[in-house]
Amino acid sequence: MQAAMSVPQLPAEAPPGELRRALARAESRRKWRAFALTAPLLVFLLLTLLVPIVALLQRAVENPEVANALPRTVRALDGWNRKEAPAAAAYAAIAADLGQLPDSSDAGALARRLNTEIAGARSLVMGTFRALPIAGTPEEVKARMLELDPRWGEAPYWQAIAKNGSRWTPDYLLASVDLRRDVAGEVERMPADQRAFAGILLRTFNISAVVTFFCLLLAYPLAWWLSTLPARKANVLMILVLVPFWTSILVRVAAWIVLLQSEGLVNRGLMGIGLIDHPLALLFNRTGVIIAMVHILLPFMILPLYSVMKSVPSTYLRAAVSLGSSPLAAFFRVYVPQTYPGIGAGALLVFILAIGYYVTPALLGGADDQMLSYYIARYTNVEINWGMACALGAVLLVATLVLYAVYRRIGKAELSLG
Repeated sequence: MQAAMSVPQLPAEAPPGELRRALARAESRRKWRAFALTAPLLVFLLLTLLVPIVALLQRAVENPEVANALPRTVRALDGWNRKEAPAAAAYAAIAADLGQLPDSSDAGALARRLNTEIAGARSLVMGTFRALPIAGTPEEVKARMLELDPRWGEAPYWQAIAKNGSRWTPDYLLASVDLRRDVAGEVERMPADQRAFAGILLRTFNISAVVTFFCLLLAYPLAWWLSTLPARKANVLMILVLVPFWTSILVRVAAWIVLLQSEGLVNRGLMGIGLIDHPLALLFNRTGVIIAMVHILLPFMILPLYSVMKSVPSTYLRAAVSLGSSPLAAFFRVYVPQTYPGIGAGALLVFILAIGYYVTPALLGGADDQMLSYYIARYTNVEINWGMACALGAVLLVATLVLYAVYRRIGKAELSLG
């Protein structure tokens, strides 16, 4: 009845062209109404998802500290051979630039940025800033600065300024994958003792893969059992599966600290039944991290599996057994392939959530169990290096997009084969 009421009323003898135009106008109004209903959600997603992602990617390649604070110095160093200390004009330029900074916070931001390139730059810049003003001819300014701190005569500090003179830089992204630019601007691998993030990224993927495997191992039989129960019993038990969603992650992590400690319930129970003679090391190591992450992420594996398993007719297994297949072979050859979409969706969801974990490894893991998110938080809150933090965040974003693209490609391939 509602559909009939939405069709425009036209005379019975209306020409076909007018009828088509009326239907087109009605369809256009329907589309605009649908767009108006979804517009608030689109604006919300734009403001809370797309804009922060664009800002993150921009900050990962933005390098404003040196370009904003030392514009004269950057111009004076243009054409410098970067082998020995520059000419006196560069000394006069940096003295003038430092004298133009509004306050010490701007000098501090410049000093922190240069200190990430070469150790000691922070004290060099701040010491010179506190000694301002330095006036005179370029030669006099150079002599005064060298007298103030002889390190101004060393080329590496000037190289750091010249290297970061551009407002945009790939240095943060290169550092996030253990690469860097040399003095000449060529990309090279970092020294072996400075390579860290490639190993941290592999560790993040390794922990996430292990957590995903154990979630699948535990969730598959549980989801299958729930799918075989009557709807009322399955709904009641599903509430128990969803209970972790109603509890704060910090509360759950604190509970696992109590359970896994040397005198905790787990060790006492294992010793009480005689399986172990002394407490196991389950806390502040990889074992504790994996146990807690599996517990937290298990519902994200159960729900996709359960939704897919509910759609698989139980007659398939009975038909396979009636045709001569053993129950076990029928399960793995007939039933399991029907649940591949749920396995893929659950594994992808758990893995993507796991690679971004921070609180659980930080509280339950040791120094060698921290994932990439821990270092993003460290660069944000401790090092105050937003560029590096955003570069590491961009690495996680790219990894997530690549995983999703691989999942989509695999899913399309399975559909085409099916």
